[in-house]
Amino acid sequence: MGQKSRTPQTAFHLHLASLPKNITQVEAFLKRVQRVVPLDEIQFHKVMVALTEAVNNAIMHGNKADPAKDVRVLCDVTPEALQLRVLDQGVGFDPAAVESPLKEENLLRESGRGIFLMRTLMDRVTFSYRPDGMEVHMPLRLAD
Repeated sequence: MGQKSRTPQTAFHLHLASLPKNITQVEAFLKRVQRVVPLDEIQFHKVMVALTEAVNNAIMHGNKADPAKDVRVLCDVTPEALQLRVLDQGVGFDPAAVESPLKEENLLRESGRGIFLMRTLMDRVTFSYRPDGMEVHMPLRLAD
């Protein structure tokens, strides 16, 4: 695969009303990013799943699917990494209190795998409280 040249830094933004149907906009957003960043198929799908889970959590859990509240997706591209951030307007939560979906009693649950998937697919996942909501930050190193 030929390497596309990247500018030193590029930023992408997506603003969504907190409606579950808006989760489908994540793929088009990532395809815009991919025009600038040479993501291979595996990287694209890793980011797609992680970002879709983060946006879903922001809409459904953070903003309680309140269409008056927004979810913002920010992607800063540097030569070294994608810096993905998802911001909601919810009250926040304690990530340490989220039970592992690998525990036997959680294996058959229909939900509870989003954060696990995000942590598995991305280089790091951090959660921060903000005055106006919660932020998840998910960097992905880019190959040279």
